Amino acid sequence: MRREHARRAVIVAIVVIAAVALMPSPAAAAESTESVYREPDQVLIDIVDAPRTPTVSLSPDRERLLLMTRQNYPSIEDLARPELGLAGQRINPANHAPSWTWSYVRLAFVRVSDADERVVAGLPEDVRVGNVKWSPDGSRIAFTNTTADGVELWTADVERAQAMRVLGPNVSLTAQASPTWMPDSERLVVCLVAEPGRAPVLDVPGAPSGPTIQENLGEESPARTYQYLLENEHDEELFEHYLTTQLAIVTLGGEVVRVGEPAIVWNFDPSPDGRFILVHALHRPFSYLVTARRFPTAIQVWDLDGNVVHEVADLPLRDQIPIARNSVADGPRRVEWRPDAPATLYWAEALDGGDARVETEERDRVFLLEAPFEGEPVAFATLPLRYSRVLWGHEELALVREWWWQSRTVRFWKVRPGSPGADPELLIDYSYEDRYNDPGTPVTIRNAYGRSVLMTADDANTIFMIGEGASPEGDRPFLDAFDTYNNETTRMFRSEAPYYEMPIAPLNKEARELVTARESVEEVSNYFVLDLADGAARQLTLFPHPTPQLVGYTKELIQYERSDGVQLSGTLYLPPGYEPDQGPLPMVMWAYPREFKSASAAGQIGDSPHRFDRVGWWSPLLWLTQGYAVLDGPTMPIVGEGDEPPNDTHIEQLVASAAAAVDEVVRLGVADRHRIAIGGHSYGAFTTANLLAHSDLFAAGLARTGAYNRTLTPFGFQAEDRSLWEAPEVYFAMSPFMHADKVNEPILLVHGLADDNAGTFPMQSERFYNAIKGHGAVARLVMLPHERHSYRARESLLHLLWETSRWLDTYVRNAEPPDDAAGSGAGK
Repeated sequence: MRREHARRAVIVAIVVIAAVALMPSPAAAAESTESVYREPDQVLIDIVDAPRTPTVSLSPDRERLLLMTRQNYPSIEDLARPELGLAGQRINPANHAPSWTWSYVRLAFVRVSDADERVVAGLPEDVRVGNVKWSPDGSRIAFTNTTADGVELWTADVERAQAMRVLGPNVSLTAQASPTWMPDSERLVVCLVAEPGRAPVLDVPGAPSGPTIQENLGEESPARTYQYLLENEHDEELFEHYLTTQLAIVTLGGEVVRVGEPAIVWNFDPSPDGRFILVHALHRPFSYLVTARRFPTAIQVWDLDGNVVHEVADLPLRDQIPIARNSVADGPRRVEWRPDAPATLYWAEALDGGDARVETEERDRVFLLEAPFEGEPVAFATLPLRYSRVLWGHEELALVREWWWQSRTVRFWKVRPGSPGADPELLIDYSYEDRYNDPGTPVTIRNAYGRSVLMTADDANTIFMIGEGASPEGDRPFLDAFDTYNNETTRMFRSEAPYYEMPIAPLNKEARELVTARESVEEVSNYFVLDLADGAARQLTLFPHPTPQLVGYTKELIQYERSDGVQLSGTLYLPPGYEPDQGPLPMVMWAYPREFKSASAAGQIGDSPHRFDRVGWWSPLLWLTQGYAVLDGPTMPIVGEGDEPPNDTHIEQLVASAAAAVDEVVRLGVADRHRIAIGGHSYGAFTTANLLAHSDLFAAGLARTGAYNRTLTPFGFQAEDRSLWEAPEVYFAMSPFMHADKVNEPILLVHGLADDNAGTFPMQSERFYNAIKGHGAVARLVMLPHERHSYRARESLLHLLWETSRWLDTYVRNAEPPDDAAGSGAGK
């Protein structure tokens, strides 16, 4: 697939293929297939070009906010630069960095005490900031600046709001590692380009030395459908060259001390006391079937001279992990430093061989090993479900999280690190799909090492929990105090209408003051400090409304029922100025189904009527500006209670959910039954195609970057963990490609030619289009050069909206009622 992409990458204009049925005349045909980028209505252009609301980060000492403004959309020329796709990594060979990541172009600090804002000075005019990290003491931030020739390391002093370059451009970002602070806040650990003077030949040699050979000696090695894998020895050489780096420690003055020899350092982490570095280093033999994160990995502890003082494990190639959910690799995994100790490792190991299909009472065990890493690891906790993580507090309190996908179970066990023999106490036990009873997430705070640990009150037993607060009236975020000794909860804050207000962090151990992000339907999210004693609020940021073109629309959370009794919901939007006496409107529905094990959980409300909607190219709310009503996120749950797999009745439940949504908006008088489009992205595109194939509910479809033939993802997809050979009838029934002859409504297919998402390779849309075309249906295929699973170039985005606007106006706004207009269209 990567070779096919490389061939297509020479295309410099958009490829647009249309079905003949779409073109009423030769002149129109010439216009609609011209290979140029088009632009939509100016109001849509203005929304795409709207300034970004900054991303916000709270300092470790909770005295400053860092405001980070993201760059606008890049040009297609930016995306067309050369890249290498190697074992799942997409690399720009010119600068040893990812070929594309979103960057920040403006930084500012806001003082929490008085909201004083200072813009960071000293940044280059064309700065591309990434990998931002606070120093442990909160006095500085470190970040990278990616240039055309390489990556630089920079820092900024918080008090002076002044940036300075530390070194570069010789920092490498080709793996998962990025510059990381040492605990003294005066040095950083970085990966440097190992051989900056040598560049390998990028083209495949014309005369290979022999065939490319793969062999399996009887081991089960199922794998998901990955993109950009290694394909031959030349790829292996390129991978080794670009991912081999030199680990180094760098002072703020730019002094470099190399640590050890060059290696394929996948990730690293200095110990909390700064004496050691935990290194994950990849090595041969590589694989042509899985991505780099599953390559053989040596997990080692190095001293600051690069000597290996301990090897936790040398993991083999991990290409035999079963596809069943909750299956993991055998051997040590999630190897980390304990954040509340100077230099203690902890990790988990599977007791079931990593196979979730094995019936056992003990699933995982967590181990500890303290420096100097001598003797046997100490068993810290044995778990009946799959290990997730540990939240460390102090010697008398840590929380071990486990989970199990098949039952949707999440549990937190209270353990006492200072008493290894003490029995763990089950503290929290719930289903993660039961949002109404979700207790929230424990609040953490940075300790003296700069590491995240549980935030506890003065009694050392009470922790704080922040949650979405799902309820029948919508999400109402909360802050709770949870006494882990008495197992008692006290509510300290809950969001109140007309706002959606999310707690960010308490400012002190007793949580008397709370930083929140507050928004409403017409007010973008801004940051406040709340005094929980008297409710007084002090505003910290003043972000403006980014899309004033949409001020005045109406928003309503609607609820309705599926034919089998499952409760459904969706968010209904009507254009600014709409009055009921105007009658029903054309409508866009935007959907994405989810699987559930419980019908009651499937019927829970999953949104808030008070949230501010961030609208961009991806949002169906764009079409409010064009006079369409929008039903966003109509729930389409696929329920399989007990041992019943949800997907065994996927199509029936999908169509029933869509029919209920259509009936409800028609009953409300806001939508014309015969002028409704269904659309979605990725699994939503797959849903769109299935609804057109198996119902006559919709006038047209908008399908972006989907997978339509499930036989091309034979080892599972989405929440389906059975293989094609275990459930062939399910794969066939759920594949729109297999039912292309039933698609008789116009469908617009859009796909990025460089899509690297597992399973949604571009061929999915191409072959589905060909199948539809072969049966004489109305279809249009738009392949966007250089675009991935989500689109980025401004030219691509504007052209996408031009295509969509044209499609909606032609086949939805101006649609004629079908001959059987009296029918419901719930099935074919």
